[in-house]
Amino acid sequence: MCYGYDGDAALKESLARRGIDRRNFLRGSLAGLAGAGLAATGLAGSPAAAAGMRRVPHGQISIQLWTVRNDLFVNYDSTLGYLSEIGYPNVEQALGYFGRSAAQLRAFHDSLGIRTMSSHDGISGSQADLETKIENALTLGQSAIVVPFLSSPNEADWRMWAEQMNAEAVAAREAGLQYGYHNHAHEFSTDLGGGLRPWEVLTEDLDPRFVHLEIDIYWAVTGGIQSGDGVDDPEGFTIDVMREAPQRVQQYHVKDRDPTNGEFADPGTGHIDFARVFAAQEVQQYIVENDTPDVTPRQTAEVGYRYLRDLRF
Repeated sequence: MCYGYDGDAALKESLARRGIDRRNFLRGSLAGLAGAGLAATGLAGSPAAAAGMRRVPHGQISIQLWTVRNDLFVNYDSTLGYLSEIGYPNVEQALGYFGRSAAQLRAFHDSLGIRTMSSHDGISGSQADLETKIENALTLGQSAIVVPFLSSPNEADWRMWAEQMNAEAVAAREAGLQYGYHNHAHEFSTDLGGGLRPWEVLTEDLDPRFVHLEIDIYWAVTGGIQSGDGVDDPEGFTIDVMREAPQRVQQYHVKDRDPTNGEFADPGTGHIDFARVFAAQEVQQYIVENDTPDVTPRQTAEVGYRYLRDLRF
């Protein structure tokens, strides 16, 4: 069933699919906020809730296109069209250009009033590949390129990748682009030997002058729980790893976590206290994501956008 752009209907359906009653959800999470006009923020019990002075700037809201990939593969144009209608000013590019050149894709996005702020791109296999990646990012009008995933049980691999990213980041900076790394959970939980974890290697070796962090809050929270370091306070764990890293945190992936099974959830419908994290560290981009949308990709896009627009921290 299509709920159009009705945010209340989208949230209700998203919660219902996971067996949560919307009235009880709102009563439990929004107590004390309705009188202040802060509905649907999910801030109850947060120290930031009392103040409620800040909000996510509209121009810094984005969505990772991986979230809507099932719709993209059916019709890229209509998918970007509904993202524009919902109100997204930006997207984070993924999965290629769907038959267009970078220039053609830029023209299409411009026609919709959407900007490609950043993209997920792996470490380049050659100098020519790196030059093409940077050229395409500039053509699309991006401010950043981000390495989305690396995984190995070997310390040497992580050291090598950090060196490669540092070199790419220098080239990106010379072209006027930021260069970042995107975490998953395993960086916090994989033992490389002697208790050393990939996150320690990355934050030690990545040059903070040129490489920033794109923190996926779901994966950081999950990594804290899996490692045992953040079981009691996963948001506190996430805040600590950001504060302790010499690299600057410039971007967030905003996807929630189902409290019953730890699976992905639409933003604002799970247990993560995003207000607390946002209050601890403001960033340049707040990027909606859900790898497995609760209802449909379109509904996740609607719920996530509405959540970030309504949130106070």
